Amino acid sequence: MTLAAEKTIAVEGIRIPNSRLAREITELVRDTESALLFHHSSRVYYWGALAGKRRALKFDRELLYAGAMFHDMGLTPAHCSAHERFEVDGANAARDFLRSHGVAQRDIDTVWTVIALHTTPGIPQHMHPVVALVTAGVEMDVLGLAYAEYSDAEREAIFHAHPRTEHFKEDIIQAFYDGTKHNPKRHSATSRPTCSPAFRRGNFCSVIRRSAWRA
Repeated sequence: MTLAAEKTIAVEGIRIPNSRLAREITELVRDTESALLFHHSSRVYYWGALAGKRRALKFDRELLYAGAMFHDMGLTPAHCSAHERFEVDGANAARDFLRSHGVAQRDIDTVWTVIALHTTPGIPQHMHPVVALVTAGVEMDVLGLAYAEYSDAEREAIFHAHPRTEHFKEDIIQAFYDGTKHNPKRHSATSRPTCSPAFRRGNFCSVIRRSAWRA
């Protein structure tokens, strides 16, 4: 399927924005990320936009697209640093790109926050709709959260344009590992100390593997 065909798909009236900015984002991410991450990020946009429509939220689809497409750029060799979490590296890459395209600073700040917080549970849903919806899209595609809220037709239409690999759960775990293994600070675990003997740290990989997705 050609890139042009990918960009024309509509799911419940949701399309990838056709602005020059969105087209350049698509080209950059497609050329920088693996096919796995590119299609994952594209699906995140659709899941997030559909969630926004279902919740009757007002949001800028172009900013949602920017946040979704850049959210894993910090896992790539081209945009990783030796000292920041991968979320911050991705947020910085988006900031620099949007700034070079003359995007308003308030919108840049929103996209930066989207990406920086997308692995931090419990906070994004209380913030700007774009912040909340990118996180919702990530949680749907990786963790299967709210899986039942999307129809079979919606899932099939999105997969037709942006396929999910046969072993996506293991593939995305490997992508996270490969993108963070060289720097412990790049891991996305959000933790806090606790003195409770009942505390048990969650296992991110186990959550992925036990999700509602078949693979």
